[in-house]
Amino acid sequence: MRRYILVTLALCSAAPLAAQNPPRAPSPRAPRTPAAAPASPAQPAVAAGSDPRIPAIVAAVSADRLRADVTRLVGFGTRHTLSDTVSETRGIGAARRWVKAEFERISAACGGCLEVFYVSGMVGPTPRIPTPTNVVDVVAVQRGTTDTGRYVMMSGDIDSRISDGMNAADSSPGANDNASGLAGTLEAARVLTRYRFAGNVVYAALSAEEQGLNGGQILAQWVQQRGWRLVGVLNNDMIGNVQGIDGITDNSTARVFSDAVPPTETEQERTRRRSTGGEVDGVSRQLARYVDRIADRYVPGLDVWMIYRLDRFGRGGHHRPFADLGYPAVRVMEMHENYTRQHQNIRDENGIHYGDVLEGVDFAYAAKITSLDAATLAALSWAPAPPRTVRLSGAGQPAAILAWAAPEDSSDVAGYRVYWRRTDSPTWDSSEDVGMATRHVFTGRIVDNYYFGVASLSRDGDESVVVFPGADR
Repeated sequence: MRRYILVTLALCSAAPLAAQNPPRAPSPRAPRTPAAAPASPAQPAVAAGSDPRIPAIVAAVSADRLRADVTRLVGFGTRHTLSDTVSETRGIGAARRWVKAEFERISAACGGCLEVFYVSGMVGPTPRIPTPTNVVDVVAVQRGTTDTGRYVMMSGDIDSRISDGMNAADSSPGANDNASGLAGTLEAARVLTRYRFAGNVVYAALSAEEQGLNGGQILAQWVQQRGWRLVGVLNNDMIGNVQGIDGITDNSTARVFSDAVPPTETEQERTRRRSTGGEVDGVSRQLARYVDRIADRYVPGLDVWMIYRLDRFGRGGHHRPFADLGYPAVRVMEMHENYTRQHQNIRDENGIHYGDVLEGVDFAYAAKITSLDAATLAALSWAPAPPRTVRLSGAGQPAAILAWAAPEDSSDVAGYRVYWRRTDSPTWDSSEDVGMATRHVFTGRIVDNYYFGVASLSRDGDESVVVFPGADR
């Protein structure tokens, strides 16, 4: 397969200063039960300090605006990758032009704070794209103020499909799959462009997900070629269904899927991991834990269930192309899917209504998940860069010893927080702030029995993703 990339840029000016909304305290949540550990003054991770600006971000997400965007996307009739690209009212071409125009409207409202452009490449012939086709993504970048080489990204998919994945002519509304995720990306941009961040925030509308994750592959390769330091990708794919095929109705839980370890690790790293551990501590898994902590800290009425898989069983999503290149990338989505509303012709059959239509989207629930995304992007972008060259020692000693180096841009670092957990715990259960030290001795904690990590802290209560020893190569 031959692939070409065409990029057009529209450069804009810097953003205005952040709007300072009064913070709203999150409602209380049931705390996790920490894993057993020796007596210590350290507190559970969820009790750590918070950034008072982020509750206002959570509160600003609008279910009504999500509804309006999903309705607009559904109105294009079909957004199939192989559908019309010329019409102004129907097909994938009209949809992506509207998305670009919407990002440009958002940029105009913030004084030109977004760079909005297309990233595209020729794909095909493939089994799902029988003739060479220009696959076009829409990207908007909100530039950071200090750590301008660091990026975080939120993405949603433009395209849709029905029962026949090659049917590009018939109506394919794709309200939940995945107009909901794309609407969430647009809404996050509306909310976050009221603020300025240390790092860059990227909002991406990806194409051809249903035809083989092509848009994500094109953008991931484009990012890699430009050497972006991409520290997190939040791919939103189906965030609006609350009535599951399993008979459960749930509007208070979201799933986050993540890879255990990156496929880019070397044979030497795999060999070392057999001796030191870390089979569930790759960079994407640490990002999933970060999203979970953000939900606990800032988003009332929403709990995160981390799923220890790259994606749903035997299936794929647009975070995978980024994870395949070693970037931290997760899929954020609804808790309970309804397969009668996915990839289906619109019809009534045996008393069942089939089709991915507007009526199947709960916009209040989609707003909760979008607010989680926005809070995560803000926390990551206000946080300092994570520590570097994190190393663990202590074999045959009465204490584990963790050492690290400051990030390259350390001007925003106000201190460090060390974490530990039992090796059979899925989450970082305990933590301790250690000031500006770059070495910590865990007195009384044998290195064999625990996992350890460290994060950078800002003065405003934001922290980086936890870095697992040896994972920051």
